[in-house]
Amino acid sequence: MENKFTFNNGYIVGISLISALGGYLFGFDFAVIAGALPFLREAFALDAWWEGFLTGSLALGCIVGCLIAGRIADQYGRKLGLVLAAAIFAASSLGMAFSANLTVFIAMRFAAGIGVGMASLLSPMYIAEVSPAQVRGRNVAINQLTVVIGILVTNLVNYLLADGGSESWRWMFGLGAVPSVLFFLGVLWLPESPRWLVKAGRQEQAAKVLHKLGSPDYAESTLSGIHQSLQGGVRQSFRAVFEKSVRPAVIVGITLALFQQLCGINVVFNYASTIFESVGADLDRQLLETVAIGVVNLLFTLVAMWQVDKLGRRPLMLVGSLGLSIAYIVLALLLQGQAATLLISLFVLLAIAIYATTLAPVVWVLISEIFPNKIRGTASSVAIVALWIGYFILVFTFPILASKLGTFGPFYFYAVICFLGFWFVRYRVKETKGKTLEELEANLTGH
Repeated sequence: MENKFTFNNGYIVGISLISALGGYLFGFDFAVIAGALPFLREAFALDAWWEGFLTGSLALGCIVGCLIAGRIADQYGRKLGLVLAAAIFAASSLGMAFSANLTVFIAMRFAAGIGVGMASLLSPMYIAEVSPAQVRGRNVAINQLTVVIGILVTNLVNYLLADGGSESWRWMFGLGAVPSVLFFLGVLWLPESPRWLVKAGRQEQAAKVLHKLGSPDYAESTLSGIHQSLQGGVRQSFRAVFEKSVRPAVIVGITLALFQQLCGINVVFNYASTIFESVGADLDRQLLETVAIGVVNLLFTLVAMWQVDKLGRRPLMLVGSLGLSIAYIVLALLLQGQAATLLISLFVLLAIAIYATTLAPVVWVLISEIFPNKIRGTASSVAIVALWIGYFILVFTFPILASKLGTFGPFYFYAVICFLGFWFVRYRVKETKGKTLEELEANLTGH
């Protein structure tokens, strides 16, 4: 068992934090649209269709980014992919800020999505591969923590910039270049993943990295486990991801990724201003609600980091899916009845708290854990492509559904999806806490 080894915990946390800056930029690009939408509607004369497409264009870029990152991760290593993601983040932030028309803006938001897609795949994968089993869940959750810090800081900045006039949205997007450059510089310092180094035949370098991570006996044991899991392996294609031996894990990964998005919570993150506008809140109150959402999201992500390696992945997923289903039904009824803004805010924040403690971090942890070493890059990219397809469907359809059914209508659909997700987790998802990546692979393949 790994708990008999000693580890260089400060170093492990340090490299996890740097890799997780990709999560911060993910959070920035994800959240900045919530504060900017009221300005973009006027600047580009958006109707419901274009509002949904502009918001969802990030997801289309994410799909491309995941596909690119999966190939780069398996052929050239995790580190190069993170460097490229950082550069794309910086360029796209400035591109959005200086957009002269809607076409240029959507093209730049699509480019930002490529960076987000790459980081959403590579940051948790990298952290999982450099972390010992008993802290892997917590360390991968660091990535989710930086995502929510990115969301909170971005919402605060948006709120402070909102009084700057009709061009405020340009500053909202342009300031993303600052953390992008910091991420780029930090990634240059990171070591390559030891698991990728072994797969690439660079055993000496892998051993050096493992000795930096922990004691000599940990390095030797881990190196042996990696070799065993890669025996007979060759570079894998997308076809290999759907082979019978790994298909159960791939089905679970894809379904969980779709569920995390179609559960509906990102409507609250991206369209908070629309939701609160529907019950009469002014622009200042709308943006203040996005800040409250960011604060609650951060606080309950910290709770999740504390509990994910104690309670386990499966119980958190069960509680989260059922809890969201109930919260959505109440929220839909309140919106339908034009209840007081404060009451609606309480249930919006309750839904955020449930999601941040359960589905948000746990799905990313599971995706980083459940696939065999030799196809992890490609399989993870397939699952995360499914996640971004789900995100696009969700944010593209919400303005259209809300215009036809009322803002409350879609939340009844999301409640049903969460209830179905509860039953899927109950019957198809197995617990993974405390097991090495190689032990999980052996359980999956029956070795």
